[in-house]
Formats: sequence, structure tokens, C-alpha cells
Amino acid sequence: MFFQVLFQGLTSSNTWQVTLEFAALLLLPALGGVISERSGVVNIAMEGMMLTGAFASVMVTLAANNFGLSSAICVLFGLLAAIVAGGLMALLHAYFSIQFKTDQIVSGVAINIIALGLTSYLLFEIVPVGVPSLPDRLRLPVPPLGPLANIPFLGTVLFQQNVIFYITLLLLFGVQFLLFRTNIGLRIRAVGEHPQAADTAGVNVRLLRYLCVVSSGLLSGLGGAYLALGVAGLFNPNMTNGRGFIALAAVIFGKYTPLGAAGACLIFGLGIALSYALQGLGSTANVINLLNTLPYIFTLVALVGLVGRTTPPAADGIPYDPASD
Repeated sequence: MFFQVLFQGLTSSNTWQVTLEFAALLLLPALGGVISERSGVVNIAMEGMMLTGAFASVMVTLAANNFGLSSAICVLFGLLAAIVAGGLMALLHAYFSIQFKTDQIVSGVAINIIALGLTSYLLFEIVPVGVPSLPDRLRLPVPPLGPLANIPFLGTVLFQQNVIFYITLLLLFGVQFLLFRTNIGLRIRAVGEHPQAADTAGVNVRLLRYLCVVSSGLLSGLGGAYLALGVAGLFNPNMTNGRGFIALAAVIFGKYTPLGAAGACLIFGLGIALSYALQGLGSTANVINLLNTLPYIFTLVALVGLVGRTTPPAADGIPYDPASD
């Protein structure tokens, strides 16, 4: 029975559609994590940045709708609010990590706790009865791709995704090109490997690290909007449910490269999709809860397999103090 359901899941276009959907969801913060880590700042705060972005996207979308704006404008405002909210949380992390040289792990954990508490409190204050599900017109649209969407199997998998999915693909290749084919990418990598040498060459190490960390927040906030407006259609407290940490695992598994992180996100996305597909094996809460752990098991297996094989940037997690040189 198990292998029959597993085979059906692996051969179903819906399973692979969900795989790509969640892979793109994880890839957005993962790309931000690659940029931040490459600049030398550890960022485990992507979970909180995603959660803040998800909250801001839903609240602003609903608020814009109350003013009678068109659906497209409401969703656009929601996306912009999510990006800004994620960026502000990242700025806070950058300020403590770079300016005050606090432990970057501790700062990231603090950001996650703040995001969880703040969004839960504001949700109760703004909507005491809970946020209703967003109507379809206030969710991320699926662009009309005409005959492509009707191609058997591939049409469902590749050409019936929401608009942020395709933007994520562009961002993937854009970040890959930025880091490895441009002067600014060379500077980012230099700052993460040897900040003293980069400083001597005239690179503003602190400014560049600030920009990279904030960029990770912008992308994580967009990932939160993807989750809230595209996947769930609502906001619930702690709705990210560890996905920011899975994105960080994808960064490590992908050896701190955008394309490597994308491959890891595909694996983790498949784990999430299979956890849904295999729920047909049982209807009890215990079975469903057990299957929901599948993506996290995939994550642990991937990381355990790479222990000792992945080398982070040499200055990753080490605050830079030019006065000490």
C-alpha cells in the first residue's frame, strides 16, 4: 500500500507542481541567505523575516481592499509591504551584528522571537477573531500562459504557477550572475573571505555587509508574501513553521551558491509535496503529524550527509573591526 501511494505521488503532476511551488518558496529566503553568508554575516533570522513579511502582506492587502482599490493594486501593496517588513527586520539584525558586533546567532534568534511575538500580538489587536481566508482575487495571480498551460503534465507542473514563481527563477539566475560574474559580486565574496584585504583595497566592508543582510531580508519578506498570498491565502501565527530554517539548511547544503541552494530547495520541496501525497495512507492525526515531519527529515539527512564537506566563507560569523587591524 505504501509503495503504491508513493509511486502514485511521484508520478502525479500535482505532486511536482507542489514541489516546485514550495521549492520557490524556500529559494527566496535561501538566495538572501547566500548573499548574507557570502558577505560574512550568519543569518538564521530568515524565519522571522519571512513571518513578518507574511503578516505585513496580508494586513496591507486587506487594508488596501477596504479602500476599494483594485485587486491587482491590493496584492502589489501587500508584496511591497512584505518586502519592506522583511528588510526592516534584516536591518535590525545587521545593526546589532555589524555595528555592535553581537553574536550573530544570538541576534538571529532574538529576531525570530521578536517576529513571532510581534506578529501574534498585532494579529490579535487588529483582528481579534482571526484573519479570514483571502478571496481568490486577493491572492497571487497565475499568469495566463495560453497553450503552454494545457501541455500534459508539464503544463500543470511548470505553467500553472503564480507570478512570484517566475520572478523567483529570474532572481535565481540574477543572483548567480551577480555573485560570480560582476565586480560587486567579487567584492561581496572578498568581504566574506578576507575583510581586511577588501578594506585595504578600498571596499567599505560594513556598508557592503549592511546591504547584503538587508537584501536577505527583502527576499525573505517576499518569501513570506509568497507563503501568505500565494500558498496559504491567510495569515496564522507562526505560519512559516520552520521554513526559514529549512532555507538556511538549503544554503549550507548548496555550498553557499545560488544554484546549489536551488537544488537543495527542490529536494526539500519534494519532501513537503510527498508529505501531502502520502497523507492518503491514514486519516488519523498521529499519522498526518508524522508525515508532516517528512521535509524536516529530508533536511536532517541532507545536512548529516554533508558534515565536514561544506566550507563556509572564511570570515562568516566573524564581526569586522577595522580598529583592530
